[in-house]
Amino acid sequence: MAEQVVLVIGGIVGGLLLLLLLIGLSCCVWKRLCAKFTYEELPGTTAASSPQGDKLCQPQAWTPASRPPGVPFVVPPSLQSRDWVPLHSREWAQVPRDPCLAPELLPHTTGSNLGDVCMVGTVNPELYKIPEDKSETDFPEGCLGRLWFSVEYQQEAERLLVGLIKAQRLHAPSETCSPLVKLHLLPDERRFLQSKTKRKTTNPQFDEHFIFQVSSKSIAQMVLRFSVYHVDRQRKHQLLGHVLFPLKDETLVSDCPRIIWRDLEAESLEPPSEFGDLQFCLSYNDCLSRLTVVVLRAKGLRLQEDRSFVSVFVKVSLMNHNKFVKCKRTSAVLGSANPVYSETFSFKANPTELDTASLCLTVLQSTQGDESHQLGRVVVGPYMYARGKELEHWNEMLSKPKELVKRWHALCRPTES
Repeated sequence: MAEQVVLVIGGIVGGLLLLLLLIGLSCCVWKRLCAKFTYEELPGTTAASSPQGDKLCQPQAWTPASRPPGVPFVVPPSLQSRDWVPLHSREWAQVPRDPCLAPELLPHTTGSNLGDVCMVGTVNPELYKIPEDKSETDFPEGCLGRLWFSVEYQQEAERLLVGLIKAQRLHAPSETCSPLVKLHLLPDERRFLQSKTKRKTTNPQFDEHFIFQVSSKSIAQMVLRFSVYHVDRQRKHQLLGHVLFPLKDETLVSDCPRIIWRDLEAESLEPPSEFGDLQFCLSYNDCLSRLTVVVLRAKGLRLQEDRSFVSVFVKVSLMNHNKFVKCKRTSAVLGSANPVYSETFSFKANPTELDTASLCLTVLQSTQGDESHQLGRVVVGPYMYARGKELEHWNEMLSKPKELVKRWHALCRPTES
């Protein structure tokens, strides 16, 4: 019995000793941690305790000559001599040498809470401005008007969705303007869709939607034409201008509608030439030694055989001393005597070669086979190779570097191949 009592007493004493040892070790570890994470006092500043315990400067009463409490910011010594403009003040001020900021240099705030942030420096507001949309302000001289629309093609349903949004600065033949828009999907010129007539406005807001059913195989060959008319009191339609928008593959790749704007073009009142006409742009960049040709469209072509099996394309050839240098061609347009291309080609041509260089644009027709024959051609270049409008177009291109010069040209009789 006595042995059991001794064992119990020994166990209690051992447990107390172990508890005291653990308490001592815990105290030592706590003191080391406190010494390790204690902040060192910054040189030139006096640490002071406060109810919040997170201030670097000695708290003082709020007076005009002292700084407000609770500003957790210190100006680096390398920047203390700079001039700063407070964000909410238009007055210039010098940052003092003392790391505690003066109250008159702080932004004006409604309160002096500890959560207030002290901001030093300036912000350039130009960096945060949204780029201005100049499509409604910048109109070229002689502009007939501008049209906004959207295009979306649904591949599965094979539907072309066209949104007619608005037009601006239409030139009416009379004092008042009552515009409407007709939409054609070329080369089919017989069927069209028409918008509502907007009364007495040169800036109509349409907000109308139209649907064309067209297969995915032929969509890339189509051209969307917007014809803007003025309806007079006798309900006669007077053409103000039109917009041609080729439905290329790259314009329909997005899943959402594309909002596009185009300037109206005047309809040519001259009848087509004997073999048709071709419209294209020329531009020369002397810095890059690059000659650019933009083939826009043709009209009045004299096609042969059944049009449904005919495709028309344009071949652009660069010549030097009447010797072939390089040739490029447009995509083929099926069954249209008025094809639209809007394709761009570039050629390398040094400035010293322009006096002996020329461009030959040939319109060709191909059938189901590999055979093709010419419908007409036009040559533009210096006086050595061209005369009349073709020479004027070339000289205007040289006089306006880096600028696209657009003109119509009558096709000449095709050469026998």
